[in-house]
Amino acid sequence: MSSDTARPEEFDVVVVGGGPGGSTTAALVAMAGHRVLLLEREHFPRYQIGESLLPSTVHGIGRLLGVDGVLREAGFMRKGGGTFRWGTSPDPWTFSFADSPGLGPSMGYAYQVERTRFDALLLNHARQVGADVREGCTVRHILRADGRVHGLVYRTPDGSAAEVRARYVVDASGNTGRLHHAAGGERVCSPFFRNIAVFGYFENGRRLPPPNQGNILCAAFDSGWFWYIPLSDRLTSVGAVVHREHADQVQGDPEQALSKLVGRCPLVRDHLADARRVTEGTYGTVRVRKDYSYCDTRFWAPGVALVGDAACFIDPVFSSGVHLATYAAMLTARSINTVLGTGMDERRAFDEFEARYRREYTVFHDFLAAFYTMQAPRDAYFRQARELTGGQAGAMASFINLVGGLASGDRALTDAEQVTDRLGTAARVLDASAHCYQASTDGDPWDESPMLGETFAQSDLLAEQGATGGSFAETAPQLPGGLVATADGLHWAEPGPLAGSRPAGT
Repeated sequence: MSSDTARPEEFDVVVVGGGPGGSTTAALVAMAGHRVLLLEREHFPRYQIGESLLPSTVHGIGRLLGVDGVLREAGFMRKGGGTFRWGTSPDPWTFSFADSPGLGPSMGYAYQVERTRFDALLLNHARQVGADVREGCTVRHILRADGRVHGLVYRTPDGSAAEVRARYVVDASGNTGRLHHAAGGERVCSPFFRNIAVFGYFENGRRLPPPNQGNILCAAFDSGWFWYIPLSDRLTSVGAVVHREHADQVQGDPEQALSKLVGRCPLVRDHLADARRVTEGTYGTVRVRKDYSYCDTRFWAPGVALVGDAACFIDPVFSSGVHLATYAAMLTARSINTVLGTGMDERRAFDEFEARYRREYTVFHDFLAAFYTMQAPRDAYFRQARELTGGQAGAMASFINLVGGLASGDRALTDAEQVTDRLGTAARVLDASAHCYQASTDGDPWDESPMLGETFAQSDLLAEQGATGGSFAETAPQLPGGLVATADGLHWAEPGPLAGSRPAGT
C-alpha cells in the first residue's frame, strides 16, 4: 500500500467510468448481490457525443436493467429507423425497425437521446440498485499481484489518494484512458475507418416527413458523410465524418469548417436552411474528434475486463456505440456474477465474454466495410457474408445464415425444427428488406441488397426478448463449446437439459 493512501476499501468489483457501459456493468453486478464501486472522473450531468440508440439497448438491456419504463417516460425523441442518402441513387431511402422480425410496430423503435440526460439516468439507476457511485474521482494506477489485477489507486475529489481492493476491475473509461493496457493487449486501428468528425448543434432544423421525423438522417458526400440527429422538436445534432485524406478540410476554425462542409452536402444544407446554430451552453461549441476505429487484441486478463470504447470503437454510421458498450457490459456482468457466485473457472467465463463481444464488433466492422464500398455490385455483399461465416456454404446460403442468426448472434442449432424456424425468420427478414429497400431505376447496388437487415437482426435479439417480456435463457450456446445465458440474464450456465434455468454450479 502506498504511504499516501488510507487503509484500502474492499469491494467485489470496481468499475472505472460512469457512461452507459460502466453504469450498466455496475448495475447488473450489484443486482446479483455483489459489492460494487463505480468511479467517475467527472460530475454528472456532463456532455457526451453519441445520441442515437438501437432497439437492443432500449428494449433488451433496458428491460434487463429495469429502466425501460423510465426511458419511455423520459420524453426522448422516438426513432423509428434511419434514412440514408447513400450510394449512386440521388434519392434518400428509409428502413424501419418495425419491419424487423420479433419487434413489429409496438417495439420497432429506439430513441434519439441527449446523452447528458440518458447517461445520468443510467448512473442514478446504478446507485438505486446498490452500486456505490463516486463522482469526481480520477484513477491513478492499477494494482497487481501474483499475475492478476486486484485493485487500483484513485484521487478523491479533495485531492487525496485512496486505494481499493477488488476481485475485478472493469475499465469502462472510454477511448482516452490508459487502463486498457492492464489487459495486456495492443490497440490496433482499423486500416479502413480512419476518419475525423466535426459537429455542432442547431435549432429549428427541418424534420423528415411523418412518420420518419425522428429518424437519423445520414447523407454521403464527396469527402465523407453527415449525420443529422433530431434530439427534440427544436434541437438537432449535425456532424460531418471526413475521410482521413480530407483532414485538411477540418483544420483551422471548427465553426468555419463545419459551415463549409454543410455547403457541400445539399441534403443537409437544405435541412438547415432556416436553422440557427446553438452558440451558448452545453451545445454551443463546434467540436472536432478523431474518429478512428480500433480494437484491442485482448479484452480481459486475470482480474480486469474492458468494456465499451476502452475495448473497441467502430465508425458510428449505424449508431452502434451505445449498443456495443451496453452489450459488452451485460456479457462482462454475466462473467463476473458467475465466477463470484458459482465459482466457475474464470477463463471459461471470460472467454465467453470476449468471444461474443469480439464477434459482435467484427460483424459491425465487416458489414460497414461493405457498406462504405458504395459502388460494389450486389453479389459482393453476399460474398462478404460468406467470408464472415467461414466460407463453409455458398454465398447466398451464407447470407441467409447471417440474416437468420445462424452464423452470428444468438443461434439455435439444437434440432432441425429450430433451424427451420430460424430460416423462416430469415425469409421474413428478406421480405421486409424487399419492402423497405426498393431497387432504384438506376441500379444502385446497395438498394438492391437486403443485407442491412442482418445488422439489426443481431442487435434486435435482445430487444425481441424485452418486447415479449420473456426469459433471457438460452437453450444452446452461441459458440461451439460455449456457455448459455440463464433465465435472469445475469449469469452463464453450462449447456444442458436445464441450462438456461440456473447459473452454472447451482
